[in-house]
Amino acid sequence: MNLETLSLIIVLAPLVGAIAAGLLPLSRTAAHRTTISGVFIAFVLSAFVFYQVTILGHAPFADGAYTHTLYQWLSTGGLSFEIGFMVDTLTTTMMVTVTFVSWMVHIYTIGYMKDDEHNWSDDSLGGRNSYQRFFSYISLFTFSMLMLVMSNNFLQLFFGWEAVGLVSYLLIGFWFQRETAVYANMKAFLVNRVGDFGFLLGIAGVLMYFGTLDYQTVFSALANTPDEYTTKTIEIFSGTEWSVITVICILLFIGAMGKSAQVPLHVWLPDSMEGPTPISALIHAATMVTAGIFMVSRMSPLYELSLTASSFILVIGAITALFMGFLGLIQHDIKRVVAYSTLSQLGYMTVALGASAYGAAMFHLMTHAFFKALLFLAAGSVIIAMHHKQDMREMGGLKKYLPITYWTSLIGSLALIGFPGFAGFFSKDAIIHAVHVASDGGQAGATFAYYAVLAGVFITALYSFRMFFLVFHGKEHMDEHTREHLHEPSWVVTYPLIALAIPSVIIGAIALAPMLYGNYFEGAIVMAEGRNAFPAADFHGVLSFVLHGLMLPPVYLAAAGVGLAYFLYGRESAIPGQIKSAFSWLHKLLEEKYFADRFNEIFFAGGSLKLGSFLWRIGDRNIIDGFMVNGSARSVGWFSEKLRYVQSGLLSQYAFAMILGLLFFLVWFVHG
Repeated sequence: MNLETLSLIIVLAPLVGAIAAGLLPLSRTAAHRTTISGVFIAFVLSAFVFYQVTILGHAPFADGAYTHTLYQWLSTGGLSFEIGFMVDTLTTTMMVTVTFVSWMVHIYTIGYMKDDEHNWSDDSLGGRNSYQRFFSYISLFTFSMLMLVMSNNFLQLFFGWEAVGLVSYLLIGFWFQRETAVYANMKAFLVNRVGDFGFLLGIAGVLMYFGTLDYQTVFSALANTPDEYTTKTIEIFSGTEWSVITVICILLFIGAMGKSAQVPLHVWLPDSMEGPTPISALIHAATMVTAGIFMVSRMSPLYELSLTASSFILVIGAITALFMGFLGLIQHDIKRVVAYSTLSQLGYMTVALGASAYGAAMFHLMTHAFFKALLFLAAGSVIIAMHHKQDMREMGGLKKYLPITYWTSLIGSLALIGFPGFAGFFSKDAIIHAVHVASDGGQAGATFAYYAVLAGVFITALYSFRMFFLVFHGKEHMDEHTREHLHEPSWVVTYPLIALAIPSVIIGAIALAPMLYGNYFEGAIVMAEGRNAFPAADFHGVLSFVLHGLMLPPVYLAAAGVGLAYFLYGRESAIPGQIKSAFSWLHKLLEEKYFADRFNEIFFAGGSLKLGSFLWRIGDRNIIDGFMVNGSARSVGWFSEKLRYVQSGLLSQYAFAMILGLLFFLVWFVHG
């Protein structure tokens, strides 16, 4: 079987499952078996392609990326819009990560959605039960993400980009009886449209200046004649010239800011917790939010030509990593703590992109996918056991009731904070090292970013183990009925937890050498000369990396965070309340999420309402209804009112009118 056929099957298997579950009259069992089978096929074949590409390096991969155009969608004015695949190490890494996490989420969903209180049959949707519909959506989500990461051109990239946004809208608002869910999915949709507008302008810039949407053609032009493009400028504001490459890079990154939830386009991600937990895991771990990180890594030939764009990315990522971590400290909803953790970790990946450490960003993307999916699914296991209560203040002491969930949560938390030897340790330390190198090299914003990500290590450990101690240790706060029925969920819930816990421990040590110090991404990622923070000569083995890390600040900052969390939430539980009272203004600032939502509601939503009201009053009511619709009716009425006086019923008047008309036509024709 050739690679073209394999690629098609990988992409289409989840799509077939989604169509079958969504449109065919399948039972609940048939629906989840069909979609799980489709994603499983995609995972197995992705793993096979990954093995061929990264391990064996067989043709057609020996000389770099394999790219194939499937068909031409449109040809106009010398431009060709095509659908096709590009397969290289960057692609296969994403393919395996996305399909494996999605497979685990599909299995987990059987247990999580089994007793869904909203499990109704909607006649407006062809009688499809919500259970079948949910499986259809998550399988469609997987298909959309695969189309995005496997694309070989900007057109298909944009299709996948918009498709994951559309399906996320459907999934976040899946429980549409809840007003909060409807608000959350609309918020996600609108905020992402802001980012997508910049993304579309960036693609338009590529098309304008390169005359093509094909990746390899654009990258070849940049490699062969970089000066031709770096010297081109465009006037954005009067008298201000900007590099065309910088403008394109920033516009594309604005799209990434929306999808990967970077400040200030981050506000949709915490509210996405209104969707069922399985989709929270899928969105936050392997799909959608990672799309922006992948896109910038794919576009490394562009970004390496603009240090200005790189510094902009660096600063945005640093702000997100630090300030979103602070918000995790005051959350009471178990899912929202993990959600703010995602925001912070996405900031770390973005910082790595800004420091040109694309390999480190992808390394952290991969490790984060496993332990973040694990943490979300573990949170879901707790929610199931607690009869769908999510407030950590109603939990406590769950260790003895949920042993599998407890130990897998501990593994996920240790990986998240970068405990030595766990997956997150290797990837997070790599990012901090890369930013430190960029700071020493004098890159603008790198010094601020370095101290921000260092502080973020302490904050991450504090909020992660605050959650861990509040949920699994200490005094039990649940009601008697809940306590009597507490037990570990079924195997369809616990099996994915165990399966995700394994890579959360070992994947960092396995991937460290090839991804950071080897040539794993050679040909897939381009890096400017002198910007490599991980030369092969610096690597002396995994053990040496760990021992070196033990002498650096991140390990001690993480330990301090865990120690403080234990002191505040494991022993002296009264102190957090005292701190809250003493620093009420700070707590209010964090509780209001830096007033970002309030600002958007007043400035954007409020301004839009006022503009809409003005346009309705002037345009709709006065011009359209008043002048055009009602005005025309009134004109006809007025004319009819005057005309009726002519209809007197007197023959003498009618004869006189006929004579006048005849004279008029005689004069007309004589002079004509």
